[in-house]
Amino acid sequence: MQAKRNAASKAIGAAKQKKDEAEAERLMAEVESVKQEMPALEREQAGLQKKLDDILAAIPNLPADDVPDGKDETENVEVRRWGAPKRLNNAKEHFDIGEALGLMDFETAAKISGARFVLLKGALARMERAIANLMLDTHTAEFGYLECVPPALVRDMAPFGVGQLPKFEEDLFRTTNGFWLTSTAEVTLSNIVAEMILDEDDLPLRFTAWTPCFRSEAGAAGKDTRGMIRMHQFSKVELVSVAAPEKSNEEHERMTQCAEAILKKLELPFRTVALCAGDMGFASRKTYDIEVWLPGQNKFREISSCSNCGDFQARRMRARFRRKGEKGTEFVHTLNGSGLAVGRTLVAVLENYQQEDGSVAIPDILKPYMGGMTRISA
Repeated sequence: MQAKRNAASKAIGAAKQKKDEAEAERLMAEVESVKQEMPALEREQAGLQKKLDDILAAIPNLPADDVPDGKDETENVEVRRWGAPKRLNNAKEHFDIGEALGLMDFETAAKISGARFVLLKGALARMERAIANLMLDTHTAEFGYLECVPPALVRDMAPFGVGQLPKFEEDLFRTTNGFWLTSTAEVTLSNIVAEMILDEDDLPLRFTAWTPCFRSEAGAAGKDTRGMIRMHQFSKVELVSVAAPEKSNEEHERMTQCAEAILKKLELPFRTVALCAGDMGFASRKTYDIEVWLPGQNKFREISSCSNCGDFQARRMRARFRRKGEKGTEFVHTLNGSGLAVGRTLVAVLENYQQEDGSVAIPDILKPYMGGMTRISA
């Protein structure tokens, strides 16, 4: 119809030059008719385009060729493990340890905010900060990540870019004026390169941040209702890499080892598993989960997920790079991982370093961050 309108508009001028007023009048009426019809069709087209975009936006990433087949977490494949799981007599779970110390208060937190919140006090509050500082110092000084302090409130485009919107809207918290609270610093750190064209020499980019994270835990009813394993608010040190496509698999292995290094420093036994296709996240093409040993639960629990998203997020964020001497651009590959979840690391320290008298020994690596303190007692 636009083409028809444009052609008729040109023909009006030609008809007037020939002094064919009747033809000019007919053409002008045709242009006016098209102009009247187009707005309704444009609205219809926009509605259909949105439906199409929403369908496309809800299609997950494709698993990499070497991802194990499987339907759920029972078919994940253990890749390696480190350290011997501690078998303690009468091992307590972290919430019993923390409450007995008088430094982990769920009751007061519930009074203030409701379920799935905690108030840490004294030495446990300091230990959470110490753990985060250890992680940041390690990732920046030893592994070359750039420390960032990103916003906790973001606009729609940021969670859309990493694949959280529109599919996982119910998992997020939204403010009354349209911002989203970030569920992980992956959202902000990945979007640093949104709408950018990077030079090949800029890659890889590596970012880290220690931030509060907010999750509605929709669908988590009855899961980990006690303790700090599954919270509405928790802190996490996040790792994000932006890499050239041919380097992303290598970067994925490196990132996973960076996260594992924290557990080794804390001398916490862990295992690393490759997630099967049925257990992977929406945006990931390959994921390793790192699971730390918790004596109180007598099992391994996830403390980090490290994912290679390929160009899936980059397409949504329009994040590209240009190779040397080439005019065209390519999508970057993005990767993200917890390096680590700080609260869950605190949980692991409490359970693995608990003493028979109820105190908690402080790991050697944390002692300088704790002012030389060697144990936490009631």
